[in-house]
Amino acid sequence: MVDPVALTAGVIVDLAARKFLESSAGKLAEKFTESAIQKMGDLWNRIKTRLSGKSEKLDEAMVKVEQGDPAAKELVTKYLDVAMVDYPEFAAEVQQLAQQITLEQKQDNSSMNAYNYGSGTVYQTKTGDDNTNFFGGTHHHGSKP
Repeated sequence: MVDPVALTAGVIVDLAARKFLESSAGKLAEKFTESAIQKMGDLWNRIKTRLSGKSEKLDEAMVKVEQGDPAAKELVTKYLDVAMVDYPEFAAEVQQLAQQITLEQKQDNSSMNAYNYGSGTVYQTKTGDDNTNFFGGTHHHGSKP
């Protein structure tokens, strides 16, 4: 679980922007529940409402985020960071909403299998969405080689 204090402006903007950055690829539904995706939209709307009109460049950056431009998140993050300091009740609100979103992330329940071939070399493979492979070397436990 993510500590609410650790939810910085960068983390919050990242969660809110995922709705635009990953939705077209269909990856968002693989990682988050439908409720969490709806909350991402709500989080983005709260951020946009608070920050709109602060700067022309910021307004342009928010439009770019909505168009799926990941580079535009940086400017939005800077302004959100200031707004969270200036408006603590707003900060608490967006942090709480971001916390709820993180709690609704889908779990990776895939399994890991380790195969030991001969002289102690272990090949560990992960089954599931990532299919990430981890390769181990030779390990000597309790004795010197």
